[in-house]
Amino acid sequence: MSNDTATAEAAGPAEAAPPVAEPIPHGLGVSLPPADARAKTEGTFPYAADLWAEGLLWAAVLRSPHPHARIVSIDTTHAREMPGVRAVVTHEDVPGAVLHGRGRADRPVFASEVVRHHGEPLAAVAADHPDTARMAAAAVIVEYEVLDPVIDPEQAFEAEPLHPDGNLIRHIPLHHGDPDAAGEIVVEGLYRIGRQDPAPIGAEAGLAVPRPDGGVELYLASTDPHGDRDAAAECYGLTPEQVKIVVTGVPGATADREDQGFQLPLGLLALKTGCPVKLTATREESFLGHAHRHPTLLRYRHHADAEGRVVKVEAQILLDAGAYADTSSDALAAAVAFACGPYVVPNAFIEGWAVRTNNPPSGHVRGEGAMQVCAAYEAQMDKIAKKLGLDPAEVRLRNVLATGDVLPTGQSVTCPAPVAELLQAVRDFPLPALPKDTPEDEWLLPGGPEGAGEPGAVRRGVGYGIGMVHMLGAEGADEVSTATVKVQDGVATVLCAAVETGQGFTTLARQIVQDTLGVDDVQVAPVDTDQPPAGAGCRGRHTWVSGGAVERAAKMVRTQLLQPLAHQFGMSTELLQIADGKITSYDGVLSTTVAEALDGKELWATAQCRPHPTEPLDATGQGDAFVGMAFCAIRAVVDVDIEIGSVRVVELAVAQDVGRVLNPAQLTARIEAGVTQGVGIALTENLRTPRGLIRHPDLTGYALPTALDTPDIRIVKLVEERDVVAPFGAKAVSAVPVVASPAAVASAVRAATGRPVNRLPIRPQAAVVTAT
Repeated sequence: MSNDTATAEAAGPAEAAPPVAEPIPHGLGVSLPPADARAKTEGTFPYAADLWAEGLLWAAVLRSPHPHARIVSIDTTHAREMPGVRAVVTHEDVPGAVLHGRGRADRPVFASEVVRHHGEPLAAVAADHPDTARMAAAAVIVEYEVLDPVIDPEQAFEAEPLHPDGNLIRHIPLHHGDPDAAGEIVVEGLYRIGRQDPAPIGAEAGLAVPRPDGGVELYLASTDPHGDRDAAAECYGLTPEQVKIVVTGVPGATADREDQGFQLPLGLLALKTGCPVKLTATREESFLGHAHRHPTLLRYRHHADAEGRVVKVEAQILLDAGAYADTSSDALAAAVAFACGPYVVPNAFIEGWAVRTNNPPSGHVRGEGAMQVCAAYEAQMDKIAKKLGLDPAEVRLRNVLATGDVLPTGQSVTCPAPVAELLQAVRDFPLPALPKDTPEDEWLLPGGPEGAGEPGAVRRGVGYGIGMVHMLGAEGADEVSTATVKVQDGVATVLCAAVETGQGFTTLARQIVQDTLGVDDVQVAPVDTDQPPAGAGCRGRHTWVSGGAVERAAKMVRTQLLQPLAHQFGMSTELLQIADGKITSYDGVLSTTVAEALDGKELWATAQCRPHPTEPLDATGQGDAFVGMAFCAIRAVVDVDIEIGSVRVVELAVAQDVGRVLNPAQLTARIEAGVTQGVGIALTENLRTPRGLIRHPDLTGYALPTALDTPDIRIVKLVEERDVVAPFGAKAVSAVPVVASPAAVASAVRAATGRPVNRLPIRPQAAVVTAT
């Protein structure tokens, strides 16, 4: 025992030292929790459905019960005469542009002559009570001449035009290489992908408030506020300055979740009544209104040599756009460009079409175009492996592309493309243990506890899916975002119109400013259209362009902060660094805190980020159409009851090309969410539309995967090879697991059953093996 210890014991027990506060993590590369996590957990987060205003009226929309009909007459007399009804609007009350649309303005605000899909808006009502509004909408009398709907996209080529613009939205022929090239083996397949609904957590809701200047303010969960503002202004016959959109809390979004056919009547009613008007859609109205994933028909023929190397790919891809164009042109471009997948294909001849039908409208949903073709080309790779008697993973490894290879569009892959490394990582990851045939493990069977299945009928399968997606817009889209960073009194504020849709932008913006300026307290201002535009929240845009704009603005403020100190000590700002809230020089002469350097100053800067330009695909499908690409490999392990066709996904092993991990917890959550969404596409999610009518438009009839359906998701490798042209070197992470996981599950079911599995979602009968 030392003398110091003896003295301390003799003096009696000392007072406990105060606990040392753990430093709060900040900056890039750490798992900074979301700023709104507590509010969402406690139920105090302000969603659009929670909004209120003095003198509020309630709105309801009348929608068509038919997928195709000629409108003979619309009589609003009874609705207008009902007590409590303040306004009824139809196509006759639209003061400005009568057509709107995200990709192409071809959709009427209200149908006037023809109804082209089930649920198309015909009229809207504002009343003192929501029940009154709904009853008044139902009291609008519409006389229809019902027409036969065109529901088969193949029939759309020969059918009478459903729209003044015709039935063909876009045709892309891609020609690459030698059309006479042939392989020693040929495999063919016909594949069908069903209609997936984005199924947002909260249905659409909004509030419109008229302004004294004759304009209107819309409070919406918009994912593209400036685009929605411009569409609304044209519809209302106003200037963009007279329409303001304030973004309220977005209750999760994996697509263009806000239906403009829902937004536009809201503002019309507010302008007509001079009162605030609120509209909260039912879940049925949400299913009827917003865009869905494109159902797709795909025909493929692969030529390969005796070693399994692909020689030529021939494909036909047909996208069902539904009644209106929306973003179908973009989806088709992705489908055609990525029709061969992340494989080296010296010769490719692809024909792609997007056509109008009387089915519900299709539009942007995570991985649009790329997801559909991934399911098909991965099935083709399985067929090559089976025909040659090779391991499916090995066949893929012999064909994967790498940085420097050329896509069938003629574009060189200049970004990191570690596809082989990703596939090897999931292939070599240990397989999960087989379930024991005991009563305690019955829940592991595909049928679940007390299910109909028998353990002896269960077969295990292992399959692979490799996906690729493009980031940002394509084919000449002007991708730009603007951000402002202000620092005052030790608090930094970020102003950027990038909407937080669940992708974590607000958290990322805080981390960027913390990392650049050494300021812990960073606030992100609410989004509205008074700020410069930042574009839509999709395809990893905000991580790239909005995050890049925030970084540039923060660096400009950093220079303003450091210049006086650098001048004082006769050095350049490059010789000063900021870390842990301190400013130090390279030689240690200068050492001060960020707070001392600020000393009451107000600093601010505004910056833009605009990636390098792209170009449209030409008449043969050639062109540098994409800014960057991301890749993912997934190995699926499934158990299939081959007697009843039930499937349980046991495990999904994921390896992904992420560029750089900016927030580990957030990145993991995004990958897991994408994989789970892909499981739904593979097994359960199919919005059925017999004769163009949406059947069971609710979350009972539409089977979303739940926590009990989610398999073990093992993220076995994250490849951090930075993309030098992207801010921070990071890549989008949400979409590519959605693209790869359905293909992997289907591949595993094929391995378990020996059946072709050429349709998603997988029907039970497709997994049944008949005894011979």
